[in-house]
Parts: sequence; structure tokens; C-alpha cells
Amino acid sequence: MGKTILMIGAFDTKGAEYAFLRERILAQGHGVLTANTGVLGSTSVFPVDVEADEVAEAGGAKLSDLRERHDRGEAMKAMTAGAPVVVRRLFDEGCLDGIIGMGGTGGSTVVAAAMRALPVGVPKVCVSTAASGDTSAYVGTKDVTMIPSIVDVAGVNRISRIIFARAAGAICGMVAAEVTPVAEDRPVIAASMFGNTTECVNACAKALEAEGYEVLIFHATGAGGRTMESLVREGLVDAVLDITTTEWADTVCGGVFDAGPERLSAPGEMGVPHLIVPGCVDMANFGPLDTVPAKYRDADRLLYEWNPSVTLMRTDVEENRLMGAVFAGKANAAKGPVALLVPLRGVSILDGEGQPFCDREADSAMFDVLRENLRSDIPYAELDANINDAAFSSRAVEMMLELIARKRGA
Repeated sequence: MGKTILMIGAFDTKGAEYAFLRERILAQGHGVLTANTGVLGSTSVFPVDVEADEVAEAGGAKLSDLRERHDRGEAMKAMTAGAPVVVRRLFDEGCLDGIIGMGGTGGSTVVAAAMRALPVGVPKVCVSTAASGDTSAYVGTKDVTMIPSIVDVAGVNRISRIIFARAAGAICGMVAAEVTPVAEDRPVIAASMFGNTTECVNACAKALEAEGYEVLIFHATGAGGRTMESLVREGLVDAVLDITTTEWADTVCGGVFDAGPERLSAPGEMGVPHLIVPGCVDMANFGPLDTVPAKYRDADRLLYEWNPSVTLMRTDVEENRLMGAVFAGKANAAKGPVALLVPLRGVSILDGEGQPFCDREADSAMFDVLRENLRSDIPYAELDANINDAAFSSRAVEMMLELIARKRGA
């Protein structure tokens, strides 16, 4: 039996393109549910199940008003707000197994917003003129598959016909693919990792898996941290082993791995056991050396070329104090079990004894602020070890299990 695929987009201006896409999906034995986000009108080429007025209303607007005002920006804002509401409702009602849409930058914005409203694992395909550039604004923290349209999504021609047909094949293959069920799902612990903390996180993961947990490791590159926290908010994570919180250094310093001010918030908001470690807060990340902001180069800050594409900047005393206050505030706001574990002999490989970023004054500046501002009932432990030492990973596992036990007891 075929699955049901939601086809969403502006049917008023791209009716022919969506008609072709729909035919290719139907030809592969799947059903098609349609949702129109076009403000100007609809299409008579194929049936429309959800019209634009319903999408606009879900976004807090009236379609007639949007048409009268002729304000494209206002219309796009309303449809971008409404599409996720409509799509999530259809999913919750069991009406769809996957979703596909097409468009330019504007159309892709609406389509991708709808896709991001769906849980991870639901097949999502977006054919877009913007797919060859920075797609982070469209993908967000979800598994949206972006396919470059090559030519504009404007007509069915010798190029677009190929792209649309392959996109139809992609979404059909995705909804038809069966995920082999696991005999017994294990509790999930999310862990944050970086190259500079790999040894520690791998040791923790091995020990926790031996205790019956499944460990999901996220690369702390901004998107990785946001994705981890998104899964926590979706209720897919039972505990968080936050070994690598370096993204906050990028938030403070304007680095390229900034995960935003909400980083470290989700576990506490959801009451999920959370072990916080200041891993790699000694470094802010930039691209090649010439991309480091001039204000840092002019100030003669300590820079280290990790590789030709990544330049690391050592954080200073003031930046570490600021992070200490942030970390304490995040922990203090937690609704569930939370604890902090601090390595006194370096928060990364580069911060180890005799290494380029070794700066105990900067490290201590953060740790002092943490101790001074942390709630008295929150466990805080310091270990005379580097973050990658076996003694540190062992203690991290012990504390993580203690937090989980506290949660179960509560």
C-alpha cells in the first residue's frame, strides 16, 4: 500500500510545475495531499485539499486582506507562520507520511518552515534555488533534504523535468523505506563533542553504553548544539552529557560556531538530567586566518591555526568571567537535576599543561564566577585533571549516572 505525501507550495504561480511533480509521485504508487500557500490564487490543474485562506488564517491573517494590500513581505510572513501550523495539524491527525515542496528563496522559506514543524525522521524534500548556498536558515535543526533546482522553479523544461522527477523519486523512496525496529530501545543520552574533547567523550560513551544507554554524539559546531537542544525539547533525550560547551565561546566572541543564547537552556527547561562541563571554552572558532575579525588581530590575541579552514582564538579572562556567569545562570534556572564538573588542568587538548592555550588565569576566572553564583544545592566538582584524562571521563560518567538516579527517584 502506498504512503501519503503532502505537496506544499505556491500553486498560483507554479501550478504546472507542481502538476508534473504530483504526476510523478502518483506514478510511483503513492497518494498526494496538497496544500496551497499561493496568495494570488490557486490552480485548476489538480485538486487542492488545503487552500491558501486556511493557511493564512493559521498565520493570523485574512487572505482577502493580504491580496488587497499587495505587500509581498506581509504575505510571506503570514504564510510562513501559518504553514507550520497547518502541516503539524495534518501530521498529528495521521494524514501524511512525508512532505515535498519547491520554490525560490521566498517559496522555500514558507515550505521549509512547514517542514521544520515536523519531527525528525519524517521525510522532507525541498527543491530550491537556494539549495547550493548556506541552507541553515531553511534546514534549521531538522532533517530537511535540500535539492538544488539548477534552473529557476519556473516552468517544466529539459532541466527542471529531470530535477523534479528525481525529487519525486527521492521523497517516494524515503517514505517507502522501512526503519528496522530495535528489539528494545535504550534510554538516550545526548553528548556534545569537539576534536579537542573526542577522547573524553568517546570514553564516556563507551562506559555509558555498557550501563545500558544509547549515546547520541553531537558536534559542537553551532548547528550541532542547536540540534541537540531541539531533540531535548521534542522529548527524545533522557539526559544530556554536555562535555563540550565551546559554542558559548563563539557566542561571546562572535565566532562561527555560535549556537545562540538558548544553548544550555533546553535540558533545564525540560527537567532533563544535565551534566555541564566547560569543555573547549578556551577557544572561539573562526575560518581561515584572514577571516578573524580585525579587532582581534589588532589586539594581538593568541591565534592557532587548527587547520587551513579553522583558526582558533584563545578566550581571555573577561570572556571567561562572562561565560561563568552565563553557565551559572543556566544551571540555576534548571527544573531538573543539574551538576557541573570542572577540569583544573585544561578544558581542551590545547589547554593542557605546556600547550599553546594553557592559561590557568583565564580558566580560573570562569571557575571562580561559577562557584560564586551557583545555587548552593547544585553539585559542583573540580578535578585535578585535564578534560581528556581517564580520571575525568570516569568522574563524568559517575556524575551523569547520579543525576539520572536523582531524576528517577524524584
